[in-house]
Amino acid sequence: MIDHDEITDILVVDDDDLTAELLERSLRKERGRFRIVSAHDGLEGLVQLRGSQPGSAQPPMIVVLDLNMPRMSGLEFLRVVRADATMRQNVIFVLTTSDADEDRCRVYEECVAGYIRKSDVGRGFRDVAHLISTYCKTVYLPA
Repeated sequence: MIDHDEITDILVVDDDDLTAELLERSLRKERGRFRIVSAHDGLEGLVQLRGSQPGSAQPPMIVVLDLNMPRMSGLEFLRVVRADATMRQNVIFVLTTSDADEDRCRVYEECVAGYIRKSDVGRGFRDVAHLISTYCKTVYLPA
């Protein structure tokens, strides 16, 4: 369980800026301290995870990942992260428009914490924010 005074970074890897904005607004309503860091595709997400630029996401961290992005898809991102010993411990939730069973099965093979369809959460993202907030308050995140 995290210290409630500690800030948890939420890395949103999604080419849709609205997703990060809605998630950030919803998280502000939750009890907990979160900082949203955005990446527009898998390549930018990897830069953030590696902490190789100022303002990069820092542990403890939750990654919220879209699957359908330019340059590097979410599935490619997952494969790189899970193959890298320094990044594989990251907790990743998939938040995507895809409702394909094939996509869901493939990402669970890469050990995601959950698969959430954007169409099921609506525009408010309250349920997703509550899930992330509760998750952070309940489990010990990797440092």
